[in-house]
Amino acid sequence: MRLSSLLTIFLTFAAAAMISLVAANFSVSLIEDSSEIGVRDALDAKGMTWAEVEANGLQVSLSGIAPTEAVRFSALTTAGSVVDATRVIDDMGVAAQEALAAPKFSAEILRNDSGLSVIGLIPTSTDREYLIARFNNIAGSAGVTDLLESADYPSPDGWTTALDYALSAMISLPRAKISIRAQHVAITAITDSAPEKARLEKNLRQMAPEGMALDLNISAPRPVITPFTTRFQITEDGASFDACSADTDVAAERIINAAKAAGATAPRCTVGLGVPSRKWADAVTASINALTKLGQGSITIVDADISLLAAPGTSQADFDTVVGELENALPPVFALQSKLPEAQDPNAGPPEFTATLSAEGQIQLRGRVNNEALRELASSFAKARFGSDKVYTATRVVDDLPQDWPTRVLAGLEALGKLENGSVRVLPDNLVLTGNTGNPDASTETASLLAGKLGEGARFDINVIYQKQLDPVLGLPTPSECEAEIGEIVAAGKINFEPGSATIDASALGTMDSIATLLKRCGDLPLEIQGYTDSQGREEMNLALSQSRSESVLNELRARRVVTGSFKAVGYGEESPVADNGTEVGREANRRIEFHLIRPDTAETPTETTLENTAENGDTPSEESTEESATE
Repeated sequence: MRLSSLLTIFLTFAAAAMISLVAANFSVSLIEDSSEIGVRDALDAKGMTWAEVEANGLQVSLSGIAPTEAVRFSALTTAGSVVDATRVIDDMGVAAQEALAAPKFSAEILRNDSGLSVIGLIPTSTDREYLIARFNNIAGSAGVTDLLESADYPSPDGWTTALDYALSAMISLPRAKISIRAQHVAITAITDSAPEKARLEKNLRQMAPEGMALDLNISAPRPVITPFTTRFQITEDGASFDACSADTDVAAERIINAAKAAGATAPRCTVGLGVPSRKWADAVTASINALTKLGQGSITIVDADISLLAAPGTSQADFDTVVGELENALPPVFALQSKLPEAQDPNAGPPEFTATLSAEGQIQLRGRVNNEALRELASSFAKARFGSDKVYTATRVVDDLPQDWPTRVLAGLEALGKLENGSVRVLPDNLVLTGNTGNPDASTETASLLAGKLGEGARFDINVIYQKQLDPVLGLPTPSECEAEIGEIVAAGKINFEPGSATIDASALGTMDSIATLLKRCGDLPLEIQGYTDSQGREEMNLALSQSRSESVLNELRARRVVTGSFKAVGYGEESPVADNGTEVGREANRRIEFHLIRPDTAETPTETTLENTAENGDTPSEESTEESATE
């Protein structure tokens, strides 16, 4: 009985325990299901379908690959809003991020009278020390402001080429801004004149490496025209400008149209500063129209003074009518002087003075002068302008010449000095200048000169022909042409040195003169003068000797007033032989000076030259003699 009671009690507790365990398991399952479903629904609602949710008791595990760290954190936050955040287990990963894109490398160089500054971002692979050294070379004593930053990324294609080009271009740009990007260079610069602008643009485009984009924005100030002059004439040969000035492009077009209507072909007009009145175009066109009505003659406008010279034999009635109409048409500031010369006997043979300038620069003075003092003055003036050894004087002193004859003679010689070749005839009532020039503005300049020197109402005729091949800008040889021409010079005459020294032999001075003359025509060239020796003697002594010899060549060019700011003298010793050092003929060929254009892709290392002067002397010192020379 007692045992049964105990068993009953035990069974009762056992059944209760079993019922409790079942109830607990059911509760846990219910909590897991509700937590998992709740978290999954919340994540799906926010578009995080990549997340996997698994409940394990009271804990909720999140797994899966989040696109970013921010999205992973957002998933944790969302789950924590459904269940207690302490119950959330983070088993999520984050997708690997792509490498950061390389920055866009660029640099900007600014140069003016105050110095040179550079700012930008460059790759660490760019040799910064070399770069700043080049900038210091260019800026000289003005100094360099270095604001460059660097980033450890590979150089983009075309970066080094663009940078090297910019460094070479900056040598000839004293006032400029250069912007550099990979495969692209933009240059903004100011020049002193229109011819300088044309020359600079031509050189910069020729230097540009293939495949690199180049943007040029080079400006030149308008010239100051003093006095502001226009001269138009109509002769039996046709109508033409001796000089034409305008203050605006619109004014120039109006004046040119008036000239074309008068019969001129392809007239040109210089736009510049210094106009005396905004009504300049009105005055010039009215004057040209008046001359057209007369048929022949000339009209000269110097600042606000206008001189109308009719052709001899013009009807007096027609002359008076045209002059009256022109006086009424002119703006108030302009003053008119008019003259109708009397017809002269063509057989009278008036006295004259003639100066003739040849293409070789020789000048002959012939004709009549007032006195011995004028003869000496004219001769001295010509010698000072053209060279004392190039003047031949055959003038004679006569009486009864006009009082202003000395002024007319000297003005004619000064005008002739603006031409490459030609002649000037000074007559009592006229001055005739003819010739050829490479200056497209020579007619304007000579007309302004004569108008100022001879005074109002003076008659002069100008027949100056522009020749492109004489133009100091358009006629300039290209850098490559300069290389070829120097090659021809050194092929005809070697640059020899005294044995065992860097002193140029006297026999080579004529060659140096020819090279200097050519380089003055070539303008700024990035040029490297390279010295080489044969293999005899010690290598370091040969290197020093070749350096000294290349510097001697550079100094000889400087002594001849060649601008050498963009030149470098480099000695390479016995490197790069061009012949066999085992023979005397070969050693002679290897002792040489070479001239290289410094191009962006060959600025640092000597390669095959297009300019070779197989010219040094015939005796490179041996090792013993080199050491003795060095000791001495």
